[in-house]
Amino acid sequence: MNKEIICTLTGTVGSAVAGMFGGWDAAIKTLVIFMTIDYISGLTVAGVFKTSNKTKSGALQSTAGWKGLCKKSMTLLFVLIAHRLDLILKTSYIRDAVVIGFLANELISIVENAGMMGLPIPGVVKRAIEVLREKGDKANAN
Repeated sequence: MNKEIICTLTGTVGSAVAGMFGGWDAAIKTLVIFMTIDYISGLTVAGVFKTSNKTKSGALQSTAGWKGLCKKSMTLLFVLIAHRLDLILKTSYIRDAVVIGFLANELISIVENAGMMGLPIPGVVKRAIEVLREKGDKANAN
């Protein structure tokens, strides 16, 4: 296959997948970025610092990594489900509420990973978590 065909196929598949999730907007981009940071920081905690709470030894374990990837995949499936619910209910807030909830969860996990590395957590990050939690709670109340 030549380069043009590969690029065309990749673009087509990427567009189809993004469309299924309601578009490649700032919310989805941010969620994917947070998920990636969380996964990499979790690998760092286990591989470098050996302080992971996911394994008995605190070190890397393939099963724990696989479970993490499965959870990330399920998170994305929930976003897909929420978008589909928005479509059939003719609303526009279910997907956003789900994304905000998962963003808060990812951010909390990133902060926990940073703490296991011995990094002090800035107050502004703690406040951002509180704001995300509040928005998620308000959206879930609707």
